[in-house]
Amino acid sequence: MRSPLPILALLLNALIWGLSWWPLRQLHAAGLHPLWATALMYGAALVGLLLLRPGSWRSALAHPVLLLLALSSGLTNVAFNWAVTVGDVVRVILLFYLMPAWAVLLAWKLLGERPTPMALVRLVLAFSGVVLVLLPADGARQGLFTGLSLADGLAVLGGFMFALTNVNLRRMHALPGQARMLAMFAGCTIMGAAAAALAWTLGLAPGLPAPQAPWLLIAGAMALLMLLSNWALQYGATRLPASVTSVVMLSEVLFASVSAVWLASAELPARTLAGGALILLAALLAATARARAPGQRIGAQPLAGHQG
Repeated sequence: MRSPLPILALLLNALIWGLSWWPLRQLHAAGLHPLWATALMYGAALVGLLLLRPGSWRSALAHPVLLLLALSSGLTNVAFNWAVTVGDVVRVILLFYLMPAWAVLLAWKLLGERPTPMALVRLVLAFSGVVLVLLPADGARQGLFTGLSLADGLAVLGGFMFALTNVNLRRMHALPGQARMLAMFAGCTIMGAAAAALAWTLGLAPGLPAPQAPWLLIAGAMALLMLLSNWALQYGATRLPASVTSVVMLSEVLFASVSAVWLASAELPARTLAGGALILLAALLAATARARAPGQRIGAQPLAGHQG
């Protein structure tokens, strides 16, 4: 009988990320902007990782190509954390999970992998879902883009960078796992700090506040949870087929949506539900594509969980 622990580990990873919007909003309410929170949380996690694996930095420095992974994963988390803090959680999560659609286009451009007919079907499903999610309540097509919020833009950017991160991980699969993990945590720390400083300079975010016990405790707890979620993802993903991992990780959308409705009294309009169903259907088809035809096309690449 197969142990349930790998699936439980993946569910734990999805639960942590699906609920991450709530502590980020608590930090924001306590005076810590999500960009500064990203830098501090991942900085603490990076220090913890270096203490656990002190030799990992030498391995990372030996592979300069990891800078690309650091950049994409850093921007992924900067955009996602900012978006779920200031925007509608369900809407942000759905737009973020356009990742399988972006992955098809990025692999076509960067890896020279022409999309399969089913990959093109998934593209149509995903972007049709986006139109439904973004379309104003009055259904006016001219308001499709004029009504975009900062959170919407950040969610789309985060999903695109998430797809680029997965493409980078695939291209760098032969590199040591510890080096890849270190690069991703370092990227989140540096990009978080750089984005926070830039946003502060432009007047889009406040400066780093003086240390206070409430947000220090929450940020410290979040750093530990990110280390735990990364371990859970590595444990589960290495013991299960990629298609199973991808399907289980989609539970993050469920955790985020239910928690937003429960804790933030979020509403789920019929248009959003319909658009979300199309986006998730596209992601589910991408997740199960490898099980049907175990090729090497990125169009059939399974959806990875947050790895930073």
